[in-house]
Amino acid sequence: MQAENIKEAIQYRKLIDVLLDTNQYADLVLQGGYIINTITREIYEADVAIKGEYILMVGDASKLIGNKTDVENVKGKFISPGFIDSHMHFESAMLTCTEFSRLSIPTGTTTIVNDPHEIGNVLGVHGMQEMIKEAKTLPNQIYFTVPAAVPDAPGLETAGYDVNSKHMKELLNDPTVQGIGEIQSFSNIGPVYENAPELIDDLVASVSYANSIGRSVEGNAPALFGNELAAHIISGGAHVSCHETTTKEEMMEKLRYGVSVFMREGSSQRNMAECIRAVTEEGMDSRRAILVSDDMVPEDLLKDGHMNDLVRRTIAQGIDPVEAIQMATINPATHFGFKDVGLLAPGKRANIAVIDDLNEMTIDKVYLNGTNAAEKGELTIDLGTYTYPESVKKSVKRDPVKVEDLHIKASGSRAQVRSIVAIQDQNLTGAKEFNMNVTNGVVEPCLQQDVLPLIVVERHGRTNNIGKAFLNGFKLQGGSIAESVAHDTHNIIVTGTNYEDMVTAVNRVIAMDGGIAMIKDGKVVGELPLRVGGLISDELSGIELSEKIAELTRLAQDELGCGINVPFMHLSFWSLVTSPEWKITDMGLINVDKFEVLSPVVEQGGRL
Repeated sequence: MQAENIKEAIQYRKLIDVLLDTNQYADLVLQGGYIINTITREIYEADVAIKGEYILMVGDASKLIGNKTDVENVKGKFISPGFIDSHMHFESAMLTCTEFSRLSIPTGTTTIVNDPHEIGNVLGVHGMQEMIKEAKTLPNQIYFTVPAAVPDAPGLETAGYDVNSKHMKELLNDPTVQGIGEIQSFSNIGPVYENAPELIDDLVASVSYANSIGRSVEGNAPALFGNELAAHIISGGAHVSCHETTTKEEMMEKLRYGVSVFMREGSSQRNMAECIRAVTEEGMDSRRAILVSDDMVPEDLLKDGHMNDLVRRTIAQGIDPVEAIQMATINPATHFGFKDVGLLAPGKRANIAVIDDLNEMTIDKVYLNGTNAAEKGELTIDLGTYTYPESVKKSVKRDPVKVEDLHIKASGSRAQVRSIVAIQDQNLTGAKEFNMNVTNGVVEPCLQQDVLPLIVVERHGRTNNIGKAFLNGFKLQGGSIAESVAHDTHNIIVTGTNYEDMVTAVNRVIAMDGGIAMIKDGKVVGELPLRVGGLISDELSGIELSEKIAELTRLAQDELGCGINVPFMHLSFWSLVTSPEWKITDMGLINVDKFEVLSPVVEQGGRL
């Protein structure tokens, strides 16, 4: 028996003693609150008695109160299981696990399932293990679902390291690793099946091993129906989730197949309102409807909250408050097989959110493992700070670039070009062609049509590739933005209104060992170093980083005239080749549906 199981058995024995020995009492009793029962979907008045890290009982706890019992009067308040975020990325918040938790715990989120896919793309197994090591120092429950394939699309993008089925034993046998994360390598079913069948073979091997040791597997099935959806489900061992569902029709078919639909409601991608229509309009059972954030910026965590805000938004769509809470508690606990969280019951972990207003989801207090961890939005426990080792820094491994390296070339005075089309609040994109001016053999940006060069510079020191395309819809009026956060392989992505500012921005990111750089008229307008893998800051607190991102966002809008929400997050997703329609990597413009690289200039004598 493992040490953790022995510890749990001893604690359970102590709980029995307290319940049956009249001379032993609870450590803590939350008295007189309204219980949110996530099993029966009831609300009723009762006490919650706690001993150590666990709940003793829910009901009349008067006989469990002794002289040393801490009694908290919560009359008129609602007592809920702590919330669970079933799919998220710390890297998207640019925060360490510690700093994210510092912002998240006071909002009632006590369990997180993190996918370290991003740091895995940059630093491989070592990077993921360093993140897992940090998470183990924290009091909230943090689990991991690790990628089975890095990069997602070999031959179309370059990652810092490769991860495949050979690495699964090393990763999946860590006790905090819940299973395999979003299987993006088989999201684009048809093209992968036709062009890269070896990816499927390796994925099936990884999934088979995960299943053999009782680990879960998470899916990634954007806009898949019929045979393709069925194939994706089977590739994950016949029980998967999907956090890329964007329409009611997708939601309905996936629920009918038994897929756990992770209704994403983050900072830049918000799909819950469309997905939830399957429940509110079609009356479908919601037990496999699960709320997740996927990607959140610190400012949103501070301003609106974490999972409590997602529950609030779901209630606003017409869902009963208790049913909405189920989507962030018992539903994910059931999906993952978490036996000790998700409901208030004897023997469950005392992770509890005390709620003032049920519809607004305002959190009064949060208990973690039976300890008062937060009150009125402020932590009452010390999480300390965490500094990553040098082995996960200095991940930018290329020399500076020259302006001519970024030029998109064509012959003649006009050129027909291919452009990615931005879609607000989505990582999906459109595709469109534009007619552009050519000067001295170089295609010029066009502010009138809102068409700008979009470039990806490989930074891992493996190829030195530079991929080129155009972007429509960023609404930039001047200058350039570059960043080393570019899903999923996280090379340097840059766009701008002129090539000179673009090259300055790229080279500033290289000089910082990763981060965000904004340039106008050759000068730095704003910047943010992200030295942990080029993705995360371990130098700023969550509040400091939130303030910095807010400042950069304001500068992007005021100084550069950018007219899109959360510009840095949107920019980072235009290299995600696992979602339609056109994307860009260090290999070039990618037609995702056909698994092919396109020239940014339509064949009219044009050249790169």
